Amino acid sequence: MNQASGNGGARPRYITPEGEQALRKELQYLWKEKRPQVTQAVREAAALGDRSENAEYIYGKKQLREIDRRVRFLSKRLEEVTVVDRLPEQRDKVFFGAWVTIEDEDGKEQTFRLVGADEFDLDKGYLSINSPMARALIGKHLDDEVSVRTPEGFKSVFITGIHYGSAPEDK
Repeated sequence: MNQASGNGGARPRYITPEGEQALRKELQYLWKEKRPQVTQAVREAAALGDRSENAEYIYGKKQLREIDRRVRFLSKRLEEVTVVDRLPEQRDKVFFGAWVTIEDEDGKEQTFRLVGADEFDLDKGYLSINSPMARALIGKHLDDEVSVRTPEGFKSVFITGIHYGSAPEDK
């Protein structure tokens, strides 16, 4: 178990296979393509002479520091995460990786996939497992009413769909 920021409690750091692949792809790109390009640009800028007033050199060195910081983060993160690549035995309950369709009190439906904190992207419908909504949905069944604490107060939603695997088709 790893320490999660914010609440002092230990939480596992789960990630989907697709999320792990995206992190590995980013790490590969930064280390094998981007860093060598920036290193070459810094080398060429350094050859021009005075480095103290050489904007290309200064900017390139800054880029290298940012790339190296991200590479260290990704390398460490990939060691820490637990890839969830199996379907749960109880597919009628909400667990990590599920696509969950909820309906609010106004009849508006939304579908989210519960993913790791490194993957969340609301534009894709990916909701962090650490979010209040996801925590409220975990372990619930189809047609359950779920109360979620929001900045505006408590909000009730109904689970109208649970699906594992690829994204469910739009209705």
